[in-house]
Amino acid sequence: MRQRFAVIIIIIGFVVLLLVALNAASYVEVERKPDSEYDPDRSTYNSGATGTRALYDFLRETGRDVTRWREAPTALLKHDSGRPSTLVVLEVKLSFQPEEVDSLMQWVREGGRLVVIDRRPNPRLLPPSGDWRIMTELKQFPSPDVHADNPEEMTAGVSPARPTQPTSLTNQVESVMPSRFAGLVHIWLPDDKKVEPSSNKQDPQQEAVGEPVTVASSEDEAPEDESISEEPSPPPAPQPKSAPTPVNAALQSPAPVSHLADYRGVLLADYPHGAGRIIILSDPFIVANAGLNRADNLQLARNIIAGAGGLIAFDEYHQGHPVTRNEMLAYFEGTPVLAAVGQATLIVLLLLWTKGRRFARPLPLATIDRRSSLEFVASMAELQQRARAFDLAVENIYTRTRRVLVRYAGVEHNTPRAEVAARVAARSAVDRLQLEALMRECEDAINGERINARRTLELVRRLRELERTLGLRMRAREIKQAKEM
Repeated sequence: MRQRFAVIIIIIGFVVLLLVALNAASYVEVERKPDSEYDPDRSTYNSGATGTRALYDFLRETGRDVTRWREAPTALLKHDSGRPSTLVVLEVKLSFQPEEVDSLMQWVREGGRLVVIDRRPNPRLLPPSGDWRIMTELKQFPSPDVHADNPEEMTAGVSPARPTQPTSLTNQVESVMPSRFAGLVHIWLPDDKKVEPSSNKQDPQQEAVGEPVTVASSEDEAPEDESISEEPSPPPAPQPKSAPTPVNAALQSPAPVSHLADYRGVLLADYPHGAGRIIILSDPFIVANAGLNRADNLQLARNIIAGAGGLIAFDEYHQGHPVTRNEMLAYFEGTPVLAAVGQATLIVLLLLWTKGRRFARPLPLATIDRRSSLEFVASMAELQQRARAFDLAVENIYTRTRRVLVRYAGVEHNTPRAEVAARVAARSAVDRLQLEALMRECEDAINGERINARRTLELVRRLRELERTLGLRMRAREIKQAKEM
């Protein structure tokens, strides 16, 4: 059984090595495609031109609490401790499902801060704010031959964008260099929500988004032939001291705010949504590895993403890096290792199946004869070896050999070894002195002289050689035992 098991192991090992060699010989390494704006990879794991690894590492090394969010947006509502305060959604590879958008918007309404950096984001990620509508428009789509790692080519013919007003998102930002493929943020009111203008004064929020909407006064509505009453209007009722008017009440307006624009239009805007806010940046080149070092792009990215503090999460789930992915399989992805392991596993299972399947009539199990006297001999030999009783081993063998030599010489058992050696030498070609020396060494070992394993084996070998030289025949029982061994 042991021999068969060894043969099976050798065959399996040979087959595995053969499969590995065949896979390695037939494997053709697929050259990694360079980053392209036509099909970008905005993941924080990507250190290429279109990735955001540099921004992620910068925020982490400057003490910001950042993480890679690799769960579905529905998990945002389940986490109480460790719940992110800012979620950054870059240009995604996997589209948002309706239930994911609903969970994400619920998280924003509960106070979350959503940062959308995309040229053409999912329209459901930009819900209306009151009567205001928000959308993006892409004027020029990147072609496949655009080199994303060439900032000069990406920004050819583009002038820097400047803040439209001083805000927290444009703090310490003088100019930002966008790409020529930047999208434009459009903010507008539907026609049925607009109010006819009556004066040149505009609302500050309306000036911010570039939508001149004014409210008509009562003077414009009054007929020209009516006289205006000159009676003074009653004074307004005094406001209670317990409910003062908030100083920043204007900030609660649902109107979106434009923060950054160039000659083409608005690039950065934000607006409230429930208790949270949504920030839209229409050019991912500003935060990408290739464009982060241009002008004040890094400062703008830091203001947008880390301005509110708290835990910052980058959405990696929609970049194709969900948490359920096996990291070991991902490490060997694209190599012949997975194929070789799969083939070897299939062969092992096939061998196990064939070995466990009966192809003929059942055979009785092999029975082991437990009555062999060699078991006792083997056990005693193992005990002597563990106890290092080499003198006892020499005594067992020498006693039998001396008894045979005495019978061969034709003398009594108590005859001295010198006489026994002389008689044996007289009847054979054995040297008397060597035989006597061998007998003396064996008797000295039996009588207590120190001896080791190597010396013991040497004495036993010489005794066996002496028996073969003299042609001494053993008894039938000893012959049987020798055959069994």
